[in-house]
Amino acid sequence: MEWQQQAGTGSNMAGSVSAGVSKVQILSNSARKRGGWVTFIFVSGAVMGLTLAGWGWLTNLIVYLIEEFNVNSIDATQISNIVNGSTNLIPIIGAVIADSFLGSFHVVSISSVSSLLGIVILTLTASIGSLRPQKCTETGSSFCSGPSKLQYAVLYMGIALASVGQGVVRFTLGTLGANQFDTFKDREIYINWFFFIFYLACVISSFVIVYVQDSISWGLGFGICVAANFLGLIIFLMGNRFYRHDKPQGNPYSNLARVIVAAIRKRNVSVSSESKDYYHGNDHGTNDIVAATSNRSLRYETLSDNH
Repeated sequence: MEWQQQAGTGSNMAGSVSAGVSKVQILSNSARKRGGWVTFIFVSGAVMGLTLAGWGWLTNLIVYLIEEFNVNSIDATQISNIVNGSTNLIPIIGAVIADSFLGSFHVVSISSVSSLLGIVILTLTASIGSLRPQKCTETGSSFCSGPSKLQYAVLYMGIALASVGQGVVRFTLGTLGANQFDTFKDREIYINWFFFIFYLACVISSFVIVYVQDSISWGLGFGICVAANFLGLIIFLMGNRFYRHDKPQGNPYSNLARVIVAAIRKRNVSVSSESKDYYHGNDHGTNDIVAATSNRSLRYETLSDNH
């Protein structure tokens, strides 16, 4: 009787283990099913909406500063150059945050909200008379009154929020979309379509939205940007259940900084040619490569502290 009870207990445990394994396999299979071309609909819609919005206010910024805020042409050009430079530099910061801490989905979501808030503020500056100086009858005249400190503060806050959002979204969204595919061919096709949609949105925005701003009203032009940004954000969030969410894996900049620090700290240490004096991690197939490399910084970084 006792051995029968033990056998029954063993069979129950085996059944529980097999059920658990089956459940894990089902979960892993469902996780692998995420991603693919179904996500392209949501990513491309987000790219179109967010690019229309970002390019719509950025392309015509110099004209807006000169005509509506009585900023002289030199200062307006400098402001525009700073904004354009920032939107090209900020993607690096966004990529580091996405790779190291939050992941691409959360970074794109937060930056899209930031862009939306910034464009809303710009729309308010164009729609509410107290948020901009009195319109000058002669553009560039020295008798035109400039913006007050409060008006400058509101303007710069809107530009800053919109710039950060636009800069981060631009390529982090592209990376998120590429991570939804497993094969190189699919990723290559996706990248081609991503840039096609991106530049198509830039062209449409540069003609249509700029025309509305110049010919109808700045408030309506910025309002279209707000609507496009909001629609792009909604489309992006709707695809959340289909996205493949990759966990943060770190970034190459921290590894590069680690190499530099190690090279400085060990600059007076004699470099060994023995493989046993270096740290190889879990990969034992590269023992000879590190010791034989001519890169002294890499050899310093992998050199054991006990050497």
